[in-house]
Amino acid sequence: MNRDKPVALVTAPLRGPDLDRLRQLADVVLDPWIDQVPLRVWGPDQLVTRIDEVGARILVCEADFCSGPVFERDLLVIGSTRGDPTNVDLEGATAAGIPVLRAPGRNADAVAEMTVALLFAVNRNLRAGDRDMRTGQVFGDTIPYQRFRTWQLAGRTAGLVGLGAVGRATKWRLEGLGMHVLATDPYADDATSSLDELLAGSDVVSMHAPASPETFGLMSAAQFEAMRDGAIYLNTARAGLHDTDALVTALAAGKLAGAGLDHVEGEVLPDDHPLLSFDNVVLTPHIGGATYDVEVNQTTMMVNGIEAVLAGERPPNLANPEVYDR
Repeated sequence: MNRDKPVALVTAPLRGPDLDRLRQLADVVLDPWIDQVPLRVWGPDQLVTRIDEVGARILVCEADFCSGPVFERDLLVIGSTRGDPTNVDLEGATAAGIPVLRAPGRNADAVAEMTVALLFAVNRNLRAGDRDMRTGQVFGDTIPYQRFRTWQLAGRTAGLVGLGAVGRATKWRLEGLGMHVLATDPYADDATSSLDELLAGSDVVSMHAPASPETFGLMSAAQFEAMRDGAIYLNTARAGLHDTDALVTALAAGKLAGAGLDHVEGEVLPDDHPLLSFDNVVLTPHIGGATYDVEVNQTTMMVNGIEAVLAGERPPNLANPEVYDR
């Protein structure tokens, strides 16, 4: 260790050229949580033990929980590689005078790509088609052309509920497919549709709002009923944005042509859950942001912030600006 440089304990996955830049700024102890088997997530006491072991003054984490005793250490900065640093007690960090960095939009392109993937999978019946090929049931009473005909996406309308980083990354991709895109978002001036207008006018409804008390259960039975007959529902954000029972009812009634979901409540469905019975529902295990590029993106944002802190400057992507405002 070069004691002229601070030690950075990094328990988040970092990669790319900016990781070398971090090594120029600090002595890096790289110990990503996601590389551990079995998977490891530390609480504050375990983090403190590791901070003390290596003498860290910089902490970068993703899944580990930062609170209480962590803030009693002489930390220059804490980086959370999440867009919203929910794993850090911001109030406690602010009281301790420790700036907290975040990584907004780190996974926007990755999640937007997953949205498009789910849309194609649902609309083109990829799940059922793959099953028929694997089980030798291609021909029978009907031929594939009969069973799997659908409308092409070009010329159809997609409605985005939420126009943040992921919503915007999804928007241009859908427009590139030839779709007309509507958006609703009370915090985006260019999202000019109300939710009611969007539901009534969209062939595809895709959820990109943050999960919050304001948005929890946003899609209930009334909203699914207000969607166009034969529309597709996508959610690559959080399952809490919709009423799952209402979604199941809309699918069972044939109201919706299908759904693509990258998240379910509790992360895992019980074996008898009705969503598992639908051929027109495609489920993925919360992997929208699972690309190596996301790790490159968050590395750049963390290193830019750390570099600013070490230079005595106000860092970008600061989650608790009160530290510098007071």
